[in-house]
Amino acid sequence: MLNVVGVSKQYGSEIALDDVTVRFDPGELTVIVGRSGAGKTTLLRCINDLETPDEGEITLEDEPLASTDAALVFQDGALVEQKSALENVLDGGLAREPAWRELLGWHRPEEKHAAVERLHEVGLAGYADRRVGALSGGQRQRVGIARALHQRPQVLLADEPVASLDPETARSVLDLLARAIDDRNLIGVVSLHQPRLAREVADRFLGIESGRVTFDASASNMSETDLQEVYHSGR
Repeated sequence: MLNVVGVSKQYGSEIALDDVTVRFDPGELTVIVGRSGAGKTTLLRCINDLETPDEGEITLEDEPLASTDAALVFQDGALVEQKSALENVLDGGLAREPAWRELLGWHRPEEKHAAVERLHEVGLAGYADRRVGALSGGQRQRVGIARALHQRPQVLLADEPVASLDPETARSVLDLLARAIDDRNLIGVVSLHQPRLAREVADRFLGIESGRVTFDASASNMSETDLQEVYHSGR
């Protein structure tokens, strides 16, 4: 399990996270909801080691969380547009290969084979040589998921992964994330502005307001009142 205990983070006078304590279990997709600036992204970035908490600790199975244990799917994909889909996916395995291989564009055959399999998994068979800059938004997010999976993480994170997608494409991307988490028994944590899109795939909802957890409920027990409160409290 992933344990976040007493985590706080402050930027100047702004409190981003305020004594957050929460547990995430394998095989479970948790959707974090809350207004912009509530602390959702900061929590994900602290878990992914992109930010260092001012206080508290984050552990995986009671051990410090290594940078390679968690992979993050970014809102904008954070892909290299000039590279092909395959090359972007291969970037997820850079921690397993010497830096010179990336500089020369040479990867072990087994890494290439595994990266192609990841593209197949996300519905992009035949797209390996396509330049990412020429792909649609939904296809780009699928490449981002494939890259994250190629990292072989135990924790799969996604920060507003469907914010710029139409509802139908957004549902397909969320379905894909949910299947990957279930198939691999990963710890899954996704932040969303459109929580209703996730009702069919989420196992749990976590509400954050002003850096604090305001509710923690299974998807089956989450009410519309809970959602309304997390988005309108403080206004």
